[in-house]
Amino acid sequence: MITIIIIFAFIVVLMILLGVIFFLGKGPSLIAGFNTLSKEEKEKYDTVALGIFMGKMMFALSFSVVLWLISQIYDMNWLFYFGLVLFIGLFVFFARNRFKKDVVQQSGQIVKELLSLNKNITN
Repeated sequence: MITIIIIFAFIVVLMILLGVIFFLGKGPSLIAGFNTLSKEEKEKYDTVALGIFMGKMMFALSFSVVLWLISQIYDMNWLFYFGLVLFIGLFVFFARNRFKKDVVQQSGQIVKELLSLNKNITN
């Protein structure tokens, strides 16, 4: 059991360190798949927003691993399953194409159009 606790603790520390690196915008090349893109494809992405998002994701995922760690220490199986659902849910919920610059510009344009439409309706 002590081995599992040490492994989980190591994973948590590693994830937090990677989260800090990503959050500071220093590690987009560490993101799987991003470093294999061509230079033209990389320019289509907002790397600052991607890095900040990945940093936040690493912090959230490390929290779920902390739940696994606590479940091992106190022998609380429900806490492990809660952390597992959180871990998987974060990937499913946030796996979108939100960092392409053209997608962000299009969504900003849609918001502007909706706001102008709202002003026209209220006037």
